Amino acid sequence: MVWLAVSLAVLGAFCLAIGAQRQGSAVKADTGGLALSSHGFLRLLRNPRWVFGLLLLCAGMAMNAVALVSAPLTVVQPIGAIALVITTVVNAKDQGLSINRATVVAISACVTGSAMFVLLAVNATVENHHVSFDDELTIVLLLTLAVGLFGTLAVVFKHRMSAFIYILGAGVLFGFVAVLTRIIGKHLLDPNGLALLNVQWYSVVAIAAAGGLGSWFVQSAYSGGPPDLVIAGLTVIDPIVGIAIGIAILGELQPDVHAVLAIAMGAAASLAIVGVIALSRHHPEVTKRKKDARKAAGRVS
Repeated sequence: MVWLAVSLAVLGAFCLAIGAQRQGSAVKADTGGLALSSHGFLRLLRNPRWVFGLLLLCAGMAMNAVALVSAPLTVVQPIGAIALVITTVVNAKDQGLSINRATVVAISACVTGSAMFVLLAVNATVENHHVSFDDELTIVLLLTLAVGLFGTLAVVFKHRMSAFIYILGAGVLFGFVAVLTRIIGKHLLDPNGLALLNVQWYSVVAIAAAGGLGSWFVQSAYSGGPPDLVIAGLTVIDPIVGIAIGIAILGELQPDVHAVLAIAMGAAASLAIVGVIALSRHHPEVTKRKKDARKAAGRVS
């Protein structure tokens, strides 16, 4: 079963990587690097390349979900990070770009930091099999604040938001969505036999709102940055947020965790996030866009 899970995780990583690259190239071709509009999003729904990328992304997430159920987190979660490497190589070839040293360092930091964080977290946490309704409501209220914050930023700074902010928002929102999805799943499987009656309506509404805004942020990130950045956000920020919620709210931190382990977890998370920031600033596609923008500004002046 473990080898099946590993195979699904690897295949899922390939699907996520290729899907992100297909969608990213479709969005850039449609927007020309400008902010994604609602009309532009409707056009993407008729774009075969974008739809194919969406199907691959959905398939990749489904395979990863099955893999997580079939094998330990320590085995499956780090495998997803290879999607970042695959996306970077595929996108570089598609765009005719050479991968610079800064990008290699940034990706190495993302992969190393996220893998270390997951491995350390598994040894420091214990699963909470019973989530109280008060804890669930607390998570929903925090998610409401996150949706309000990132939604306001998207409206106020629509044409000035960087790709990093978009993918940071998507990672945070999808981290909450993953936690609430797991909680709802536990409600459905509760031995009391009430199934759907256990599910709180506000959790469903919160998932829908966060999933919708997070998906919009992902597509907007494609228009302003490389697809590797999107994958970096979803494979680095998402699990960090999910595990942090489990520790801070659901009480999943083991009582006898050594201080050194906690510090190591913080260092690993910081390394991964710094890698995402570096990728958003030094990726060859990003630097090329900045140079093109400076040249265009020079010609205008």
